[in-house]
Amino acid sequence: MLNNVLATIDGRRDQTLALLKEFLAIPSISAQPDHKADVRRCAQWVADQLKFAMLETSVMETAGHPVVVAKNKHVAGRPTVLVYGHYDVQPPEPLELWTTPAFEPQVRKTAAGTDAVFARGAVDDKGQVMCHLEAITAWQAHGGVPVNLTVLIEGEEEVGSVNLPPFIRQYKDSLKADVCVISDTNQFERGYPAITTGLRGLVYQEIIVKGPARDLHSGIYGGAVSNPANVLARLIASLHDENGRVTLPGFYDDVMELSAEERAAWRKLPFDEKAYIDDLKVAAADGGEKGYSIFERTWARPTCDVNGLTAGYQGAGAKTVIGSQASAKISFRLVAKQDPAKILASFQKTMRERAPKGVTLEFLDHGTAPAYLVPQSSPAVAAGRRAIATGFGKPATLIGSGGSIPIAATIKSELGIDSLFVGFGLPDDCVHSPNEKFDLDCLHAGARTAAALYTELAKA
Repeated sequence: MLNNVLATIDGRRDQTLALLKEFLAIPSISAQPDHKADVRRCAQWVADQLKFAMLETSVMETAGHPVVVAKNKHVAGRPTVLVYGHYDVQPPEPLELWTTPAFEPQVRKTAAGTDAVFARGAVDDKGQVMCHLEAITAWQAHGGVPVNLTVLIEGEEEVGSVNLPPFIRQYKDSLKADVCVISDTNQFERGYPAITTGLRGLVYQEIIVKGPARDLHSGIYGGAVSNPANVLARLIASLHDENGRVTLPGFYDDVMELSAEERAAWRKLPFDEKAYIDDLKVAAADGGEKGYSIFERTWARPTCDVNGLTAGYQGAGAKTVIGSQASAKISFRLVAKQDPAKILASFQKTMRERAPKGVTLEFLDHGTAPAYLVPQSSPAVAAGRRAIATGFGKPATLIGSGGSIPIAATIKSELGIDSLFVGFGLPDDCVHSPNEKFDLDCLHAGARTAAALYTELAKA
């Protein structure tokens, strides 16, 4: 039966692309209130596709944007698979850096000479959701998906999924499954399809340094009072030592060291560091801790980065002012065994201790999540390997990821199941950047892999 399903997917390449273009044309920007109606319209579009595939489908409300839930007819004795994805997208700004408008999907050649569709959300995550929609539709035309299937597609992933954990808790009985499949990761590179076996966790804080009650003339008051911008700069600088290590007390206490086997496996991956550096147009990849490779620093070591800075006058020309406050958005990427609550507490305590008496500090929380490790010996990983071999015609590579998918930890804690991360994008897809793309070959191979995965999970 799988051969018939794959033949159907092979014959629908043009229709699949046309549907994806419809999907991508909806500006479902969850972060921007002006697009609230577009987000809801996008949820309905997803629901309509799942209804067309003959799944029982509902658009369900949350305190924010809606969640789409769909099921086939569950049969006793078959494994149950929960498929998670998201239909919301990042804001497209800066608009002037897009070659074609962000919500007018266009197919054109990539630097590698392949065809790709360019649009916001092309790979994160609409294109990858589309792979599963096509696989489900093809299976339903040939007797039905061979597992008990529950599809959950949310609309708030790009704003932290704040309303999804309570949704999962509320409906946990109807969301019970044996495994969760998430396609929101990538391949290692073209020709090396991958299963991601580790995700870093996250602590994201905004620190606000408050000084005088109003902005002050920098000539009259400079040197007399603490300048919040200067204080913030010193606090940020104090977060790393000369070797790139984070200086928060206890930060590395629970960090798991890589095994010799993991290091050896990563060294065998085809990686051209010069090409990596040239692509980023930097002189060197010298961030993070000294003494570790790029893969180790991005996949297996914790980090601290400034994601935004605001202080003083930022308009055209000069204004000699000491701003009354300054702020920075700071994120920590965590690895297995690190406790987000412990890191958050250490950060706030350390910043207060290091700040001078002339300022006060406030903190805003923008989310926490633990790191996530996939058991590499699990039957689901073995099923994923076989599915990738069928869909891409190449063996699967096991990789780590520097990113975070916080909902995986919620799924683990609330539903008691592991997640399988099988993603179809490429590292150069410009996720969250202008000119985001999804290669059409990856779209097609991804749909084939998703179809094969349902068969393999039925066996597992």
